Amino acid sequence: MLRSLLTNYLRPYKRELTAVVLFQLVSTSAALTLPSLNADLIDYGVTQGDIPYILSTGLTMLLVTVVQILCSIGSVFFAARAAMGFGRDVRAAVMHRVGSFSSREFSRFGAPSLITRNTNDVQQVQMLVVMSCTILVTAPIMSIGGVVMAIRMQASIAWILAVTVPVLALSMALVISRMVPAFREMQVRIDGVNRVLREQITGIRVVRAFVRERSEMERFGTANEKLTQTALRVGRLTALMFPLVMVIANVTSVAVIWFGGHQIDNGTMQIGSLTAILTYIMQILMSVMMASVIAMLAPRAAVSAERIGEVLETESSVAPPSEPVTVLAKSGAVELRGAEFKFPGAEEPVLRDISFTAEPGKTTAIIGGTGSGKTTLLSLIPRLIDVTSGSISVAGTDVRSYDLDLLRSEIGLVPQQPYLFSGTVATNLRYGKPDATNEELWHALEIAQAADFVRDMPEGLDTAVAQGGTTVSGGQRQRLAIARALVRKPSIYLFDDAFSALDLGTDARLRTALKPETANACVIVVAQRVSTIIDAEQIVVLEDGAVVGIGTHDELLDTCPCYVEIVESQRSVQEAL
Repeated sequence: MLRSLLTNYLRPYKRELTAVVLFQLVSTSAALTLPSLNADLIDYGVTQGDIPYILSTGLTMLLVTVVQILCSIGSVFFAARAAMGFGRDVRAAVMHRVGSFSSREFSRFGAPSLITRNTNDVQQVQMLVVMSCTILVTAPIMSIGGVVMAIRMQASIAWILAVTVPVLALSMALVISRMVPAFREMQVRIDGVNRVLREQITGIRVVRAFVRERSEMERFGTANEKLTQTALRVGRLTALMFPLVMVIANVTSVAVIWFGGHQIDNGTMQIGSLTAILTYIMQILMSVMMASVIAMLAPRAAVSAERIGEVLETESSVAPPSEPVTVLAKSGAVELRGAEFKFPGAEEPVLRDISFTAEPGKTTAIIGGTGSGKTTLLSLIPRLIDVTSGSISVAGTDVRSYDLDLLRSEIGLVPQQPYLFSGTVATNLRYGKPDATNEELWHALEIAQAADFVRDMPEGLDTAVAQGGTTVSGGQRQRLAIARALVRKPSIYLFDDAFSALDLGTDARLRTALKPETANACVIVVAQRVSTIIDAEQIVVLEDGAVVGIGTHDELLDTCPCYVEIVESQRSVQEAL
């Protein structure tokens, strides 16, 4: 997967990568030239006292050094451009794919894991690209060139390289083979820490209300400790690599000095050649060590690439049609015919054989016990999930045939847990209609019974709203979410238990104000309170994922025992109060 990811997303940066290779080739060639020049300077300049030769050779070395520095800067510049562009493109691709996921795919991965994959995992692969451009190109050129130059200097001690380089490579391979499973485990541990942290930050009120701070700290401590232990295991292996390289490098240097010293004593080698060979050997071993750094990063990047690939290769269960319908009637009925939904691998469907028609200009209410499938049913209409059998049509056309953007643009959804984005009241209300005027916003707020508290805010429509709407109460958040749907003026309104946080008086006023506003629209309301839906033209009663009654309030009291039970339970509570 790593190779595929690099191939696909580095293709647009061929020019930058070509420039990196050229600059690194020149820079490494310059680095390999310097020891040879230094050997000549010692053998023919210093030992013979030839000052002009020392000056000319020193000037040449200075020019070679300047060329090496400039080429190194150029290679790092183009490597950074390629790597940063690669990271940007991969993050955009992951985000685009996640944006197409249905609720089923979100449940499979989970939000913490998706966040980690689009941040930490992409960063690991991006780091590999940076290091590969700046090190991996240099390492083979340096090692092969160093061997050639060392043999050219003194072939009689080249056997030392034939021993030390394979020993070093084998040692690195053994250490790296232990790192791969540890890196894979580390990414899973990071997911775990993110999940616990996200839950605790989001649910801080519940944690404090139930005095669970200590237990939650222990839970986070457990996840954190697991990550720490895994990181320490990887750190110990990493710490082992560099001393290992230095031991082999120093032993090699001692061997070269030992055998080279004897050859100098015999007159078969000069001092300058010995210093050059020592430098070449250090360059060869350092290039192997640099390659080991890449080899150390590669396993973790490979694990991260697999996790990124899982997201990129996952197709949404809500697939866009090949030839989408691009026209949708403004006032069309929503019709369900034998609709069924079943999670993959589940023994029983969540919904089965759901059939009813929601007419425009009328309110269709859905009521039932907890877990009866009300929210799941509502999610089928805008194709947040797709039916596994049966069909749902809007204005006589199956929803699976519509262009997704077109279908959803005609639907105003107020979810069970209304979410407000960081920004202002105005930016949240304009979320579905960016060009809405302030008059339209105030009109929607009046209908949603939210105008009064918005006027009382310090800056009115420009009052800041925190992420998730945590700076307003639950009832205010629901009313702002309803106003957001009203600003859009859709042809279908879906209210998923959107009045649950409102008191009975506000609930009644809001429903009365909604009547003229939604006169030509199809309104489907999921509710728990009978008082919210008592005036609906059609009430659908769900039990265990199946329709057990359809009719008005009075009709269901005569024909549907399940509805009577719901009414009686709520009436008993009111009488007790």
